[in-house]
Order: sequence, then C-alpha cells, then structure tokens
Amino acid sequence: MVTTPRSEEIRIGQLAIRFLLQGEASGGSVALFEFDVPAQARVPAAHSHDGYEETIYGLEGMLTWTLDGRQTDVGPGEVLYIPRGVVHRFDNDHDVDAKMLAVVTPGVLGPEYFREMAAVVEAATVGPPDPAALAEVMRHHGLTPAP
Repeated sequence: MVTTPRSEEIRIGQLAIRFLLQGEASGGSVALFEFDVPAQARVPAAHSHDGYEETIYGLEGMLTWTLDGRQTDVGPGEVLYIPRGVVHRFDNDHDVDAKMLAVVTPGVLGPEYFREMAAVVEAATVGPPDPAALAEVMRHHGLTPAP
C-alpha cells in the first residue's frame, strides 16, 4: 500500500494543480492529479502526448474538451479517455468553476512539468508568455504542441 502526502498547489495563470500520486510512488504505473479551472478561464493550448494516456474524471462544474476537433462536455461523474497521440484541449466557457481529476498512465508526467510551465507564464511581465518557451517545456516533458 502506498500513501503520499498532499503536495503543493501549483498555479499556472488561473489554473491550480495538486498532485495526489506521483509516478515514483506507484513504481511508474500511474500519476494522479486534480486541477481547478475557474469559470471563463483561459486554458492551455492544444497538444498531444505519445508516452502516456490520460483519463479525466469530472468532480465539479463542466469543461468542454476538444479531441481531434470534436467537442464533448465533461461534468461531475463523467469520464473522458484521451489516447496517446490524440490532439486535445479544454475550455471552461461556463459560469461555474470546474474541478477535474486526471489519471496519467504510465505515471511519467509529474509536478515538475507544471512548475516549469508556471515559471514561463510568470516570466511574462508584459503580454502573453513566450510560445517558444512554453513549447520547449512541453516537448521536454513528453507533450507535443499542436500546429
């Protein structure tokens, strides 16, 4: 049995991420994190990942996910499976904050990715963050920005 203490909250712009289980604690089989997306929040760019699958479980509110150009809403108690290589993104165009649980298998994505993304966003004192720097962090952690 593995138990892990709740980790720090990582903020990237309006998003908040909290890892519940890191890959190292599961022998690399799974990572688990929850994330909050305020109503009307600006969210990450479309991307894919070739090294892992991602499963999203709705906890509160609703997010509209776009997978390979098709939109689907995910609300409380609903599940969305994102296979490797599928380009995806999400939006919260609703009037209610959303909270989701993400399951990454195998557990190769960790909090360092989100910390590095937060640093790039915070470095942008005027205007939007540097897209080349964001893409570099994404690629370094196994994500591929969509063209």
